Amino acid sequence: MRVFVTGATGWVGSAVVKDLIAAGHRVLGLTRSDKGAEALTAAGALVHRGSLADLASLRSGAAQSDAVIHTAFNHDFSKFAENCAEDRRAIEAIGAVLEGSDRPLLVTSGVALLAPGRTATEQDVPPFDSPSYPRKSEAATAALVERGVRASTVRLAPSTHGHGDHGFVPRLIQFAREKGASAYIGDGLNRWPAVHRLDAARVYRLALERGAEGGPFHAVAEEGVPFKAIAEIIGRRLNVPVISQSPEEAAEHFGWFAMFAGMDAPTSSERTRAKLDWKPEQPGLIADIDHPAYFAE
Repeated sequence: MRVFVTGATGWVGSAVVKDLIAAGHRVLGLTRSDKGAEALTAAGALVHRGSLADLASLRSGAAQSDAVIHTAFNHDFSKFAENCAEDRRAIEAIGAVLEGSDRPLLVTSGVALLAPGRTATEQDVPPFDSPSYPRKSEAATAALVERGVRASTVRLAPSTHGHGDHGFVPRLIQFAREKGASAYIGDGLNRWPAVHRLDAARVYRLALERGAEGGPFHAVAEEGVPFKAIAEIIGRRLNVPVISQSPEEAAEHFGWFAMFAGMDAPTSSERTRAKLDWKPEQPGLIADIDHPAYFAE
């Protein structure tokens, strides 16, 4: 297939591009920069200039392709609601091009708020759009399905890790460096689902090859890694104390990130593994981050 990939130079998208090409697919990668264009060319992909805000570029990329994988998202949490609205417009623009065809669309979502207090599964649906949860990826995708588009979602684990990661764990390392301690909240037994980016990339490809409309799919290799175990690795690697904090102390230590530090979101991927014959092969989160690459300044 010729696959249009948004976010093609991003953390997950770049892995998706390489996995697709290695499996014999052709990739048209969205980028807005010369540096991104060079990276895509080096990976063996075709370059498509544009951005999430440029809906015409999204429509053009989708029109040239047999399938679309949408991984792009602006992770500036200072304007999260605005970014969620931009994401919805992008999904709608791509979907409008695919409507009436048999060409599939995979949209990226997450698992963090699917099932508070229990283990989430693929059958769970995200909370309704609200000021506290303005992300509209799944709702926009569901609306396309109702119009006959072969669309579904790949839900990523909150920690999609690997060397070069610039997501959740590097933020924890930064806090530990700044505060001189690696902290966890309470007993630290709240759980973070995790997946290596290379394993996550394979979920997207397998979903395209085996029936994209069969989702949602959970790119989750580990159902839940105790937060305390992550804090302990960081403390040992940085040679700083590992401490328990109250929610109030954690709010001071982590700032805006305290909500994520306290997140307990165990998540199953049993249905995804069975449907796609997906078997994670990369190192788990603890083994992966217990490496100098994560702590290089």
